[in-house]
Amino acid sequence: MREVAIVAPTASGKSDVAMAVARETGAHIVAVDAMQVYRGMDIGTAKPSKADQAAVPHHCIDLVGPHERFTVAEFKVHAAHARAEIAAAGAHAVFVAGTGLYLTAVIDNLQLPGEWPEVRAELQAEPDVAVLFAQLSELDPVAAARTDQSNRRRIERALEVCIGSGKPFSSFGPGTGAYPPSDVRQVGISWPRQTLSRRIEQRVHAMMNAGLLDEVRALAGAGDMSREARQALGYKELLAHLAGEVSLDEAVADIVLHTRQFAVRQERWFRRDPRIQWVPVQNDPVAEVTPHVLALLR
Repeated sequence: MREVAIVAPTASGKSDVAMAVARETGAHIVAVDAMQVYRGMDIGTAKPSKADQAAVPHHCIDLVGPHERFTVAEFKVHAAHARAEIAAAGAHAVFVAGTGLYLTAVIDNLQLPGEWPEVRAELQAEPDVAVLFAQLSELDPVAAARTDQSNRRRIERALEVCIGSGKPFSSFGPGTGAYPPSDVRQVGISWPRQTLSRRIEQRVHAMMNAGLLDEVRALAGAGDMSREARQALGYKELLAHLAGEVSLDEAVADIVLHTRQFAVRQERWFRRDPRIQWVPVQNDPVAEVTPHVLALLR
């Protein structure tokens, strides 16, 4: 069994490359995405289609309901089960990774601290993320230096550990800044920034045409979505529209903007990892990247 991870910002064509590789080799696909774990959140997360899932075995998709909280520690457990199943089947594994922290946790066996729900609830009650970041900078400047100031979820988690454990978040294991040798080879898809920006806008409009608003309306009508699920790109903005806070055009424009900003953060995360073999793409990610992935599996 060999394992390869395809990493890239959103809308880069990771899933298309993975499907081409899987069809060629019989490999299984492991989705490494913090939002594809939620059942019913299909269009907005660019979840593999039912046809693709029927054609190629997929893992780590539809793990929990959208009302449930889901953590990286839980993802590690599911990914370990998936890897064991793939090994037992005698197949290769192709990780399709958009969530860098989840991939790091899996391939580098990241040691994760415990949880302190009461502390987390207090932090979530603070409306200003800048206040939380300032608190993190005081308690754990090392962790603060490694954290994007707009990544509220990450800041809350680091503070939760600092306050709950009484120790700096950065003191738990080597953390995400260590890049030890790994048997999982990584291939990155690299687009020119302007081209990726256009691809993101095109995909957002394609999602809207595919019924994303109806999907969000159905989820909102079915009951409470978890705080994590409500923050998903596309869902957060359309929930605001359904609440009467913004027009539909404004919501769609916000989705495009926020997705572009997210893509920049994704690439920044992946670019730090010196183990990734980057493949520049001009036109067709399947034609231009697939041969590199196949070479690593052979």
